[in-house]
Amino acid sequence: MDRGVRLGVDVGTVRVGVAACDPDGIMAFPVATVARDVAAIASIAALAAERAAIEIFVGLPLHLSGEEGPSAVDARAFAAQLEERTGIPVRLVDERMSTVSASRNMREAGRSAKSQRSSIDQAAAVVILDTALDAARRGNLGTVAMKVAREENHD
Repeated sequence: MDRGVRLGVDVGTVRVGVAACDPDGIMAFPVATVARDVAAIASIAALAAERAAIEIFVGLPLHLSGEEGPSAVDARAFAAQLEERTGIPVRLVDERMSTVSASRNMREAGRSAKSQRSSIDQAAAVVILDTALDAARRGNLGTVAMKVAREENHD
């Protein structure tokens, strides 16, 4: 695995959670919760630039069956816009259980459901990034993450 900071992104309809890792890819940590508005892509692009990120992992919310629904279509579009804006490689990561896992981890740490609201998106982004980092360390990133295809410009 190449050395460099990576970001994890949990795309929601209201908020977007962002996590980052250290340059050695050992530990992921929460960074920010960004409002899901017209400035969301620019805000995340600024975080990526500030941290000199070399790769971004965006959660792909699949149904338990593995099929894609409207949320997955939305996450794919968000990821494509993020890659276009930043020029940084973006990969989609299966995040079927990221929010559930993040909520469980926060509960185990003593956080009530009410107190989780402000940071659950960041915690889910940490789970997404941890999933990608673990797979990269094992050499099987391709089994959990797929590259976002860059759109060709045919001008």
